[in-house]
This record gives sequence, C-alpha cells and structure tokens, in this order.
Amino acid sequence: MSPALPIDWADWMVACAEAIALVVIVTGLLQTAFYFVQLVYAGAALAGRPPVPRSATLWRRYSEQAPAISVLAPAYNEELNIVESTRSLLALQYPDFEVIVINDGSKDATLQRLIDAYGLARVDRFVDGAVAHADIRGFYASPDVPRLLVVDKENGGKADALNAGINCCRTSLFCAIDADSILESDALLRVIRPFIDDPHLTIAAGGTIRIANGCRVDSGRIVGIGLPRSFLALVQIVEYLRAFLMARLGLSRMQALTVISGAFGLFKRRHVVEVGGYSHATVGEDMELVIKLHRLMRDRGQEYRIDFIAEPVCWTECPDSLQILSRQRARWQRGALECFAKHKDMLFNRKYGRIGFVGFGQILLVDVVGPLIEVLGYALIPLLWALGLLALPWLLAFLAITFTLGLFLSMATLVLEEIQLRRFPRARELAVLAAVAVLENFGYRQLSNFWRLQGWWQWMRKKQNWGTMTRKGFATSGG
Repeated sequence: MSPALPIDWADWMVACAEAIALVVIVTGLLQTAFYFVQLVYAGAALAGRPPVPRSATLWRRYSEQAPAISVLAPAYNEELNIVESTRSLLALQYPDFEVIVINDGSKDATLQRLIDAYGLARVDRFVDGAVAHADIRGFYASPDVPRLLVVDKENGGKADALNAGINCCRTSLFCAIDADSILESDALLRVIRPFIDDPHLTIAAGGTIRIANGCRVDSGRIVGIGLPRSFLALVQIVEYLRAFLMARLGLSRMQALTVISGAFGLFKRRHVVEVGGYSHATVGEDMELVIKLHRLMRDRGQEYRIDFIAEPVCWTECPDSLQILSRQRARWQRGALECFAKHKDMLFNRKYGRIGFVGFGQILLVDVVGPLIEVLGYALIPLLWALGLLALPWLLAFLAITFTLGLFLSMATLVLEEIQLRRFPRARELAVLAAVAVLENFGYRQLSNFWRLQGWWQWMRKKQNWGTMTRKGFATSGG
C-alpha cells in the first residue's frame, strides 16, 4: 500500500491547484459578466436620456422652475487652486445659487487667499444645529460678491466641513464638491434635470468626474482639453471613464447606485439631515451617505430615485506620483470596506431590494473579494503552472479573462464617450487612451490591486487617517 501514497499526494496537489484556479477564474468571470451588464445598462441610459448639446436650451427649459442651490466646497490646504476653483463656481450658469467655501482649519494660506482675492470681511450668519460639526470661527463675505460666503472653522475633516456647510445653507438642495475641482459652467443646469423631471422622487444625483491634468485653465474655467504627459495621469483618465460612463451610469439605470462622488453630488438637504449628515468615523463618507439615504427610504417604504447624470462634468487634478496615488487608492479601498462592514445587513436582504442584491452584491464582488482573488490568482496560478501542477489551458484561460475582456470593456467605454459626450474631439487623443487601456494591464493593474490590498490591511488595523495629498495646481493658460 505504501507506494500509492506519493501518487495520491500528487493527485491531491493537482486537485487543489485546479480548485484555486477555478475560484479565480469563476470570480473573474462573474466580475466581467457584471461589468458587461453595467455596460449594456449604461448604453441604454444614454440612449434613453440623450444629452442636450446646448446649455442655452437647458437655460430656456429650466430657468423658470430650477430650485435654488447652495454649492458647498470644503477646503483644506488648497491655497494653490482655491481662487481658481471659487471663481469657476461663481461663474456657474444657474438662475439661483450661492457658493459656500468652508475653510476646514487649513494650515496654509487658503483663507487669506480668498480674503485677498474677493475683498472679504467678517460678517454674521445664522447657523442651524441640524448636524454635528466642529466649532465655526467666523464668516466672511463681500457686497461685491453677493453669491459667496466663506466659513472658517476648526479642522474636523471633509465630512465635518460639509456638515458645517449643510447647517449654514438656506436652500432645500445643496451641491457638495471638492474645492480643488472645477465645475463646467452648465453643470448645475444639467445635474438638476432629475430633480425637475421627478421632483417628488429624486433625492440625490451625481455627475461625471474628469481628470484636468493636461487641460488649460483660465479664470476658473477649462479652456483647452488636452491629455497629460504622465502615464499615471493617462491611465487614471481611462479608469475614470470606466467608473463613471460605465459603472455608475449602469448602476444608476438599475437604481442600485451606492456611490455619488464626493467631488460632485446634488442632494435634498432634508433627507441628508434626517440621516445625520455625513459620518465622521469613515474615509468613505460620500459612499456611506448614499447608502444611508437608501436605507432611510427603504425602511420607510417610500419610493425614491438616486440618479447619475453623465453630461455635467467636474474636473479635478489627479495624483501623478506613485506615492500619492497609492495612498489615495488604499484610502478608497478602506472606505468601501468600512461602508460594507457597517451596513452588511443590507447585503442580499429582500427588504432593501435592488440595493441589497445588486448594489451590495457589486461591492462584495468588486471591492471586498475582488482584489484578494485577483492578487491570489497573479501569485499562485503562474507558480502552480511552473511547478507542473496546472495545465497550460488553465493558465491561458486566466490570462484571457483578465486581459482580453477587460480590454474590451475599456474600448467599449471609449466608444460610449465618443458617441455620446465627445470631450476628446481629436482622433489622436482617443488613440492614445486606447493604447493606455492596453498598457495598463501590464504592471499598473497589478500594482493597483496591491494598493487595494494595502487598504485591506489598513482597514483590518482600523487605520483612520487620510494621508497627505499634495497637489501641483491647475495649468493656467498663461503658464
């Protein structure tokens, strides 16, 4: 009997290797299948609600019925971009709005730059105590810029600053943006669309975030759209196109959207106050706010809509160094895990309908197990093949799923961009992005998953800090 043991042991090793390969490939197939469903729904959403090409048409259509909006821009150490960003907000094309910049205890010259640029002086302002936040040190305004209010407060983080803005605003709708970003001038006119089409149902809507690296900025406006020279910035452009034009648009069509980017989202103030505003003890406060809104409305049994609109665009500066990008990606991963763990009872819970099955199913598949399984596949499948424990067809199948289908999805997203939005009018730019979509599979994708594993590790260690994010500032037309 003893000679049979080595043969059984070898069979067992092969069976384990094939089981691991099967788990990796099946997970990859499920992810890819879900991405294809999102792509189909995204195409249907764009076909069902085609973009309005001219903002003048939107103005004629909505100017009489558009509700007032408060634009909340939290700022922490944003002295490089704060004046340009605020100028872009003040130049928005919208009938009735105010801009509230919240200086969240910046250690640089953010507040002084605003005071100098707009001739601000201290004023009084009523503050509602609806949601909690750190102490406010003062308000600044000028009769020459009646739409602008600057709130100076103790540092408490982005969520805390937004809560302060919610307490200070006087409108039923507020738009949360990042102060280091630039809204296109007609962004509010476009994102208000679902609130006018379905005023009693819509409680939140988000718009598209685009990378401004490589673009030229003049007086707080994007005056020239171009591509950056940095590969890291280019690959993030492709990532953002996939995330917004495919994933969020598709999930919105399914009414299973779990994230409205903190860089650009429009909310009904009343419902946000009812869920306690933005949560402090998370780095995924934008994601958790949307989940809390879903929970509130589902618990009440009320009909509602949370939409994503592709046309309104918010431009932001992305990291172009590995060190800063890794911190950002680890933080995003940590935020997704925090939200999933905090609201895990919603997963596959019939009470929460599509958001429980589709929305949380997507978080589980893509954010929770996705990086673990993919890195496991990268590490083990080639090793098992090298040891002769895995047949070549398994290895080729894994590579085909990882690269070929992922590449197809990226190309399909570029096609959607070209057909519907056309922010890149020159064929050369689309060709560059198509090449980047190929190259990202060889090194960058693996590195990105490693950063997500770092986020996993930080979440397990209950790390809470954001990490330092330094910026270079927008390229001005004169620079």
